[in-house]
Amino acid sequence: MNIDIGIEAGKREEIAAGLSKVLADTYTLYLKTHNYHWNVTGPMFQTLHLMFETQYNELALAVDLVAERIRALGFPAPGTYADFSRLSAIPEEPGVPKAEEMVAKLVAGHETVARTARQVFKLAESVSDQPTCDLLTQRMQTHEKTAWMLRSLLEK
Repeated sequence: MNIDIGIEAGKREEIAAGLSKVLADTYTLYLKTHNYHWNVTGPMFQTLHLMFETQYNELALAVDLVAERIRALGFPAPGTYADFSRLSAIPEEPGVPKAEEMVAKLVAGHETVARTARQVFKLAESVSDQPTCDLLTQRMQTHEKTAWMLRSLLEK
């Protein structure tokens, strides 16, 4: 059945492709945050362990929202590690860094997702795709706030 939501198919496809990058960035950041939650050590262990748990739980919910928007636009959501690796601007990093480096890498990850979302927002806004704009506004707000909170831990 054809989709007739007031956005032409080519633009829906472009938006879905952009959202697929947001999804890949978000999932990669989720996995990195969960890894850090499991493996953090040091004097800030308790604080970071709990903070990372809160963050990966939020990210786990976010991936579902982004994937569902891609589906609502009429396209399949990427869902494999190979897809995410190809689409994500957040690098996978082997090993277990020290706690402070974990925080810095998560700041960079959240900033990356915010930048990716901002690029897709421009396209969605240009075709009056308010549901996507709303989703991306919420994602940018969350990622920018989380980056700020993590960044504050690095202040000397």
